[in-house]
Amino acid sequence: MNRDSHSEDTLSTMVLENIKNKLIHAFRTNTEPREDPHDCSVRRSHQANEELRRAQIDGAITWLRSELLEMRTQDLQLAQTLLGLSTEIQRLRRESLGDFFVPLHF
Repeated sequence: MNRDSHSEDTLSTMVLENIKNKLIHAFRTNTEPREDPHDCSVRRSHQANEELRRAQIDGAITWLRSELLEMRTQDLQLAQTLLGLSTEIQRLRRESLGDFFVPLHF
C-alpha cells in the first residue's frame, strides 16, 4: 500500500469515527427514565437500547467502509482501463499519421 492510500485510509477512518461519535451523541437520550431512577430494570433496559443503537451505528459504519473500499477498487480498475484506451488511441494515431508521411521515392 502506498503512502497516499495509507493517508486516505487514515483520513477515512478519522472521518468515520467522527460520524460515529456524532451519531451516538445524536441518538443518546438526554432524559432520564421517568420511573424511579434506582430501578435496575429500567436502567438495564435503557443501557440495552443504547448498546443496540451503538451496534446499529457500528454496522452502518462497517457497511460504509466496505462500500468505500469497493468504490476505490472500481476507481483503480477504471483508471487502468482509461490509461489502456489512451495508449491504444495514441498508437492508432501514430499509425494513421505514419501513412501520410511515407517518403516518396523518385
